[in-house]
Amino acid sequence: MELHPHEIKILKALGNQASPEEIAGKIKLPVDAVLRAASWLKTKKLVEVKEELSQEITLDKEGKTYAGKGLPERQLIGLIGKEAPLEEVKKKAGDAVFSIGFGWLRKKGQALVADGKIKILNKIETADEKLLKKISKNSVNTKDLSDDELQGLKLLKTRKNVISVREVKSIMLAPTKEGIKLGKEVEEDDRISQLTPKAIRCGAWREKGFRPYDPSIYVKHEAPAKKHPLRRQIDKVREIFVSMGFSEIKGPLVESAFWNFDALFQPQDHPAREMHDTFYLKTPEKVDMGDYKRVKSKVKAAHEDGGDTGSTGWGYVWDEKTSEKTLLRTHTTAVTARYLSQIKKEDLPVKVFSIDKVFRNEAVDYKHLPEFYQVEGIVVDPSVNFRNLLGILKQFYDAMGFEKVRFRPGYFPYTEMSVEPEVYLEDKKSWIELGGAGIFRPEVVKPLLGFDCPVLAWGLGLDRVVTLSLGLTDIRQLYLSDLDWLKEN
Repeated sequence: MELHPHEIKILKALGNQASPEEIAGKIKLPVDAVLRAASWLKTKKLVEVKEELSQEITLDKEGKTYAGKGLPERQLIGLIGKEAPLEEVKKKAGDAVFSIGFGWLRKKGQALVADGKIKILNKIETADEKLLKKISKNSVNTKDLSDDELQGLKLLKTRKNVISVREVKSIMLAPTKEGIKLGKEVEEDDRISQLTPKAIRCGAWREKGFRPYDPSIYVKHEAPAKKHPLRRQIDKVREIFVSMGFSEIKGPLVESAFWNFDALFQPQDHPAREMHDTFYLKTPEKVDMGDYKRVKSKVKAAHEDGGDTGSTGWGYVWDEKTSEKTLLRTHTTAVTARYLSQIKKEDLPVKVFSIDKVFRNEAVDYKHLPEFYQVEGIVVDPSVNFRNLLGILKQFYDAMGFEKVRFRPGYFPYTEMSVEPEVYLEDKKSWIELGGAGIFRPEVVKPLLGFDCPVLAWGLGLDRVVTLSLGLTDIRQLYLSDLDWLKEN
């Protein structure tokens, strides 16, 4: 059996039983090094590591005062002698000392009151007084206390701010039968474990040789700080899009109904706008859309009669005040809509994406949260078509680790044609829908861009992707502070 030099030293110095501190003093090693080597010996069944919890007792604020003057009852005994008038003792001692001390004298059966006088029955030093004196010299450990001292400790614990109790863990090392036998037989190992400049200069390595490494040796598991699984997935998605030539865009969390709904050709009486689906703000209640007069008039026309989009619109009177309401954005498509209104013809082609939080007024369950991350992407290019959209989605999902991808026809209010990507999960042996995609309708594109151009668009809930990739069955598990789960993932 190959042993580290520190392990050999511990086996030879151990005897029957000793603490790491005692061993460290004998073999001139740091305590940490002794503990590390002891853990190796434990895995080799050569040493038993015994842990014992105990309490360390020190004096608190009042205890330090009593250590010099004595406990209140001892101070009263000194004032009273054998017998003294109650009021006189109270006046000399002060209200605080008298109140505490007299109560304890009666509790311990050391005094009684008769005819307005306090009479001392005995002046014997009690267990709590003896222990107080002992603690005043040095802190004590409960495992070292006698039965009488433990009774004294119970009494001291009932007093406020007299003692301070701290939980401590003590470790003892004891050799096993095999450890005792090996400790007698094994020789000290002076082989070199690290080739230093000094060893090279003096040539000691030629005579001593090198200690072999054991890759199977036990090492303590460390749990270093790391990114949350959701954050790692966000970074991964960001890297994928950047590698595909996309740029990231951002937008406000608090949005107007105009950018969240109207700009995307969603009618003002659509159910998704209702309070049960959307979080509307009380303050500020509305936003000023004065900077977007051109876009606003175009969107208004698209809703009412189609404007110059070739559509007949929704056929109702569009209300400007409804579009000015403030809300927590329900999708990152609002970010896309804002960005589209800023693009000029000379900027084309444009490829952008957004990863950010969105909010829905939904009941919390295993697959729904009121706040979650959404991924959105668009390509604005006169030369692209629906086939290009499918190719981009296939490339993205491949990079995410989904080998099988298929597409089903779908419907979304602001895209036509529309498609729902599905990925195959080998462990579940089933297809699952991940997001939606399509080509923005002219009623969305022309009012925002100011000209007609194909705009490929897609989006998906990122939390759901992470839940699937981590093998979770409940999306809420992503946000629980389960340290064991976080260490594993």
